[in-house]
Amino acid sequence: MDSEFADSLQGQLLVSSPLLHDPNFRRTVVLMTHHDEEGAMGLVLSRPSEVLVVDAVPELAELPGAGERVYVGGPVQPEAVVVLVEHEDEPESAIVGNVAFMAAESELEELDAVRARVFAGYSGWGPGQLEAELDESSWIVVPAEPDDAFAPDPDELWRTVLHRKGGKFALIATMPYDPKLN
Repeated sequence: MDSEFADSLQGQLLVSSPLLHDPNFRRTVVLMTHHDEEGAMGLVLSRPSEVLVVDAVPELAELPGAGERVYVGGPVQPEAVVVLVEHEDEPESAIVGNVAFMAAESELEELDAVRARVFAGYSGWGPGQLEAELDESSWIVVPAEPDDAFAPDPDELWRTVLHRKGGKFALIATMPYDPKLN
């Protein structure tokens, strides 16, 4: 990453604001895995699919969490498999805490994985696109914690993270999914 790009959001969470109406991101929490002047990449942490990891990617059956569902990481390359792993020790490529991508060449039996989560696809932004969305107040930035990537109740993650940020954001967290139904 270019050291001149001081505003990197890597390792932060983007929490969709009520102003964001894109159905791909409504009430989502995105872990930013890369962000520089050339664009950004992240994984939606709050969208489990109906498919189990062991069924979708049998090669990952020995991975911790292989009995869990595959998560929809975003609308970009939905056929791509992306794996987040929490390691026993902090890897050089850490995103937050001991959480990093699993390298494609990893041998499962040699992986020091404490826990893992498998994603189909990812979220991506071109140069300046994310910054424009932030200027439009589409996203609320919250520091990530390693547990966020492995939230046991992804449906509650949006509320949980907004409560953690506190202030007016804790109030936003109480909003119903469709305010017209209130």
